[in-house]
Amino acid sequence: MAGFGLVLWSLCSFIGFQEAKPDIHSDFKDQSGSLIDLYKHLHANPELSLQEFQTAKRMAKELSELGFEVHEKIGGTGVVGILRNGTGPTILVRTDMDALPVLENTGLPYASKVSARIDSGLVSPVMHACGHDVHMTCWVGTARLLVKTKSKWSGTLFFVAQPAEEIGVGARAMLEDGLFKRFPKPDYCLALHCDPTKESGSIAVCEGPAFANVDSVDITVKGKGGHGAFPHNTVDPIVLSAKIIMDLQTLVSRETNPLDPAVVTVGSIHGGTKHNIIPGEVKLQLTIRSMRDEVRENLLKGIERLSKSAADGARAPEPMITLRKNEFTPALNNDPKLTRELINHWEALLGKEKVKIREPLMGGEDFSRYGREGIPACMFFLGTVPKKNLEEKNAQLPSLHSEFYKPDAPVCIETGTIAMTSAVLNLFGKKR
Repeated sequence: MAGFGLVLWSLCSFIGFQEAKPDIHSDFKDQSGSLIDLYKHLHANPELSLQEFQTAKRMAKELSELGFEVHEKIGGTGVVGILRNGTGPTILVRTDMDALPVLENTGLPYASKVSARIDSGLVSPVMHACGHDVHMTCWVGTARLLVKTKSKWSGTLFFVAQPAEEIGVGARAMLEDGLFKRFPKPDYCLALHCDPTKESGSIAVCEGPAFANVDSVDITVKGKGGHGAFPHNTVDPIVLSAKIIMDLQTLVSRETNPLDPAVVTVGSIHGGTKHNIIPGEVKLQLTIRSMRDEVRENLLKGIERLSKSAADGARAPEPMITLRKNEFTPALNNDPKLTRELINHWEALLGKEKVKIREPLMGGEDFSRYGREGIPACMFFLGTVPKKNLEEKNAQLPSLHSEFYKPDAPVCIETGTIAMTSAVLNLFGKKR
């Protein structure tokens, strides 16, 4: 009888363990219809950076209905939701909310018809062309699934709906408004981002560096204007600008270690008014990308040095060089230990074939600022392209920020929600 009792106890323990393990896939199916409805609503009603008023209200409403302690207007339109459920880690899950000044051309029945005023004062069409509507839907789905399985985990949820990711100021604004002082500092930070090059139903992850440092620099090249027929009486800032632009290319090709990624791009040149007038100045706008902080510092110093030396050689006034510090986005580095643990977890959950290792990109992502507060952080990437589209010969896939970008919403929302929910549950099970 003693042996039978031991077997019975073991069986009951096994059954209890099986019941204690959440069935995320089944739980998602109960939410899938309403989450797709939410996605369509968000897609049809985009709002620009720092104008996410109705979007923020909807995110706050979703969390409030789930029992979160909700705080609004953090760093502008940011939303924070806190849900305490016993002792354990505090886990931050972040979504971004803002859309882009893009005229949608997807042909979707729920395509955006919204327009809004941009910084220049002009009115522009607005579209969720970067997948932030998918991000928000997965964020809400994750919150719902975690609340539904409250009896299976212990700890604190820290949900953040962040404004102004597209202009790189939202994370900083929320941190400066006391994000980690007014609320519990998290033990881990998680986020996801759409990937328009990967199959829907899959995820991709970078171990270590994922996104670049991003800087914006303005250069006003000064000269001495005059008649185009008498250039010898002028100091031509257009010719000088051309020299500066070419000299700047040597910062990458000749002054940066070839193994260190770096980009110096002049994206805008404005100068002059008429064919036969040499202007007094030319304005340049640059974007600077780097993975390492030391490389970033050398590039910025080099821009100043080469611009001033070119002006000196042309006997021109010293150019005015402005680093737009408010637009700086630091490089995103996924914590290697945390990321490797999550990769192993996702491979077991989704299958190894559905979890890809992704190369870092020279784009920017201000989720990096949370990790720079000394918190292990990981952003993973969500495939959004149907398999048949990827397999088309000479397929031209719309990129992020494209007027044609159209995620495979039902599949990628399910994958994103399940992957994020399971990651949080896995971290709640960790011993700190």
